Amino acid sequence: MTDIVAEKVEEAAAREALLDLTMPTRFEKPSERIREGRLPAEGLAFAAHGPDGRLIATVRLWHVAAGPGKPALLLGPLAVHPWFRDRGLGGKMMQAAIATAAERGHGAILLVGDAPYYSRFGFSAAPTQGLWMPGAYDRDRLLGLELTPGALTGARGLISPTGAQIPVPSLGELMAASAA
Repeated sequence: MTDIVAEKVEEAAAREALLDLTMPTRFEKPSERIREGRLPAEGLAFAAHGPDGRLIATVRLWHVAAGPGKPALLLGPLAVHPWFRDRGLGGKMMQAAIATAAERGHGAILLVGDAPYYSRFGFSAAPTQGLWMPGAYDRDRLLGLELTPGALTGARGLISPTGAQIPVPSLGELMAASAA
């Protein structure tokens, strides 16, 4: 059985390689616009490793606003290496992400994905009817899950990022690093 653990900072290159393999067009998606330049929500980035220790699955959640005054999380991307699909690992990653978000007191999770797959975790398009994404997207794939009843009631507006930004080094820090 593969354990699901907290993602490590040093796994960034392996995570990007896995995402490149499984989702080569991810940079064209509206969800990516929301995640750009942001850090995942604290304690809500997960990884799974194969028998040889290599990264084989990843999922992250990000702080967003589901319209004005409606905090939520955006889940994604969820990726499982092709060699490890059909073993239930994606479902286990989802369960870990949802359970941890609930434990941490978050009220709702949004995602863009296949309703038949994500409905088994409680996601549906009903709570997202008043929401929209930046750019072109398939409305039927914008799904929500309330972890707290009513967390998305009345949610209306653009889904926008609210999480911490990735720190950008100053010119002085860059110069000092290059001199070292």
